[in-house]
Amino acid sequence: MGDRYSRVRHLNILDPAKDCHEIHHGYARQEFPWDYGRGLEVALLKACCVPEISEALAESGHFTRAGQKRYDDTRILLGEIVAHGFDSPRGRQSISQINRAHHGFDLANEDMLFVLSTFVFEPIRWIDEWAWRATTPAERLGSFHFFAEIGRRMGVKDLPTDHDSFLRFNLDYEKRRFRYAATNANLGRAVLGVYSSWYRAPIRALVSSTLLCRLDEPARAALGLPEPGRLTRAARTLGLRTHAAAELLLPRTTARLFARPAARSYPHGYDLADIGARGEFTARRQRS
Repeated sequence: MGDRYSRVRHLNILDPAKDCHEIHHGYARQEFPWDYGRGLEVALLKACCVPEISEALAESGHFTRAGQKRYDDTRILLGEIVAHGFDSPRGRQSISQINRAHHGFDLANEDMLFVLSTFVFEPIRWIDEWAWRATTPAERLGSFHFFAEIGRRMGVKDLPTDHDSFLRFNLDYEKRRFRYAATNANLGRAVLGVYSSWYRAPIRALVSSTLLCRLDEPARAALGLPEPGRLTRAARTLGLRTHAAAELLLPRTTARLFARPAARSYPHGYDLADIGARGEFTARRQRS
């Protein structure tokens, strides 16, 4: 086995603000590709916990009509920016596509800030609890600056200027805004249905039950989901601890075994210009 910590030593000497793309690329795509993806899945579920956000998404019908495609589109556009950088042709085009995709959703700026914050903090929370090592200050700060730059290019206002204030906003928003609503529950079930559909029928029921363990009690309450049982929690813990040990000792083998299709909705590839095309985003909401 090579030096498993050589890359993180390199990332730790970079400037989190100036080199945020390089840090985030190494962190998300090389150090924790599987765990980072699971954190983003939690981020999507957290957005469903806010009635104003779930109502907007429910009106679009994306996750009820074509949930896998909506998930893939988000993953592709973000992945293009992570892979190529903000100022690359594909990075600039991806940000433009994101802005087009969100044009039909008249969400409050605070709601947009929260969604952005979940992309920073949910992967960090997952990795710190379940991955083969915890995140470093450089990785946490690099992720903050990376998404703050995306937020600026999306026109999100009142972006926090530092990681800690953004984290405080994220925690305060959850306390103030998470509450149960039927649209939360319906959307949450649709998203969980997408996640569980990735597995074959014999283990799909087990996977579906362990998905509930990803959420804390306030999030489950906001989505109307039951508390998972002890055996389910134990199975999940055993599986994730085993995965973390394999990632540490056999990273290349584990990456091959746990690799997922880049985009199930596009088995033959995609034209970036078609991802999240405006014609698919027809929801219109007016908020005071």
